[in-house]
Amino acid sequence: MSDNPFVRYRDRLDSHARAIAGGLSDRWFADTVERLDAAVAAVDGHGFRITPVVDGGRLAAAAGLDVELHVKSEVDNVSGSHKARHLMGVALHLLVDEALGAEPPEVLAIASCGNAALAAAVVARALDRTLRVFVPTWADTSVVARLTELGADVRVCERRSGEAGDPTYLRFREAVEAGVRAFGVQGTDTPTTFDGGRTLGWELADQVPDLDRIYVQVGGGALATAVSTALPGAVLHPVQAEGCAPLRRAWDRMAPGFDLEEAVADPDRYMWPWADPRSLASGILDDITYDWVPLLRRTLESGGEPVVAAEEDVVAARALGREHTGLDVSATGTAGLAGLLAAPPPSGERVAVLFTGVQR
Repeated sequence: MSDNPFVRYRDRLDSHARAIAGGLSDRWFADTVERLDAAVAAVDGHGFRITPVVDGGRLAAAAGLDVELHVKSEVDNVSGSHKARHLMGVALHLLVDEALGAEPPEVLAIASCGNAALAAAVVARALDRTLRVFVPTWADTSVVARLTELGADVRVCERRSGEAGDPTYLRFREAVEAGVRAFGVQGTDTPTTFDGGRTLGWELADQVPDLDRIYVQVGGGALATAVSTALPGAVLHPVQAEGCAPLRRAWDRMAPGFDLEEAVADPDRYMWPWADPRSLASGILDDITYDWVPLLRRTLESGGEPVVAAEEDVVAARALGREHTGLDVSATGTAGLAGLLAAPPPSGERVAVLFTGVQR
């Protein structure tokens, strides 16, 4: 059995179904994955492999949690986070479509200041495609340097007078409307982004059967949506920091009826940019939860609800997570644990959190 998740779980991928429906073979698909994975490894030092689950017993005890805790670690994945799973899935859809006759896009684009941009740059380089990255003025210089090293066309975005919302996302949307192909991790702009993200959930389901509950950090919402879709039996708790919690705000405005059709018809009534996002978990400070409707649908179906973690829980989660697992994980990467600290489940449950990003 292959230890590459995109080979092991290929018959569950939408890109594989599209390939087979179009007359391509299973062998063609597996070979395409292997070739792209080898190219990713040439760029980033290694390709995609099943990532480990760490026993969270010591961590749970230190945090005073009476649960069976499992930590799915993505800190050593391609480009240092889970984001590359999403982009690998998007890339496979591109290659399938092109094999079936679609015209290759001239330029790919993403709006991001960190892990998503780095993941997109690695995968785009492996594809030998041009990537345009829209970054904020405060983007980390080491991240920008790595993006440039990977050949990305980096565009720094200043806020325009009278403008509301993330200026990087606004410039990205302008580029997409002008013909550039979205290559990101928001399902609203790149619907195929969920496909690769589900591999994380399928791995976790095989590694820890019969999970009761999972806490997943939320920025744009694609990770929690994708993983929960792959774990239909687990209660989902999407987690945001108190300094940026537009998902919980939408949830509270929709309760108790939760009319998702109304939410789709009138989204601005429930979801709008969060003013002045701030938290140590900087990677989940999306001022809008872009994939909020499918995420709330999955949350409701699972019997869960969004959790807002106080900043002290965000800080504590990073310290506890690093000390008691030995993983070099960031505050963004441990934000799901912060949600578990803020809203612990009933005693004895089998619970998972995702440690998703290396400390940079």
